[in-house]
Amino acid sequence: MRALLIRLCRVIPDSLYLKVIFYKNIRQVLDLKNPETFNEKLQWLKINDRNPDYTKLVDKYEVRKYIKEKIGEKYLVPLIGVWKNAYEIDFTKMPEQFVLKCNHDSKSVIICKDKNKLDKQKIIKKLNKHLKSNAYWYGREWFYKNVQPLIIAEEYLEDRNSRTLNDYKVLCFNGKARLIQVHCNRGSKNYTQDFYDLEWNHLNIEQGVKLTDNPLEKPGFLEEMITLSEKLAKNLIHARIDWYFVNNQLYFGEITFYDGSGFVRFANSDDDILLGNMINIKDTYENKDF
Repeated sequence: MRALLIRLCRVIPDSLYLKVIFYKNIRQVLDLKNPETFNEKLQWLKINDRNPDYTKLVDKYEVRKYIKEKIGEKYLVPLIGVWKNAYEIDFTKMPEQFVLKCNHDSKSVIICKDKNKLDKQKIIKKLNKHLKSNAYWYGREWFYKNVQPLIIAEEYLEDRNSRTLNDYKVLCFNGKARLIQVHCNRGSKNYTQDFYDLEWNHLNIEQGVKLTDNPLEKPGFLEEMITLSEKLAKNLIHARIDWYFVNNQLYFGEITFYDGSGFVRFANSDDDILLGNMINIKDTYENKDF
């Protein structure tokens, strides 16, 4: 029955499929004729904003060329290796700490802090399984359909002083940064996600993850991060540019076009509308009737 449902979902048109999954997650009817909320407009963009260049921007390997050209190689996490199959990885030549992940999804990440404790066969099995998957089918994020799956290894990042790694995600709308989303303590019971404006005022916007009780102090790299994000998001209707700040250096993480695939509810529905108002689609595309 599960296999039958999967095959059935793959023949359903994108617009119908998105309406079903949207209602399942958001508990609202998806309006593709006159989208107003952030999550609705992300679904609209999936169907209408299909620039073929986006495929390279979401490819975690290919995007490195774009970053090098636009802002410089120094913002790239150093690359250790790239493979088409996990059996090709020679673990004896790997450093003691590293990060493995596929270039075409977000759930294949393996963080190695001690190579001696690795279950290599388990890692190979996991990575090869992910190589066979296609992230397009769940959220109909069309550009993933044509990404050539690869495995990449990057240096393990950890700040010498804090021993932590926060995720900074700059939300850009029509090429301009408007909000910064910060993830702290990911993978632990203390995991938090918070929104800040460009002046670093902590905002009471909650989406899927609890807010922190102790907002972060304004980072010294804020202006640089915003400037770089806007360079990368130029001419894009909406993009989230991800960063890490480690040992006084900014590192690019990835470019995401559909935050949470547009399927994550806001605690306050007014915030869904607030962010939706930041996406201007009417000046770029004619309204289409689905």
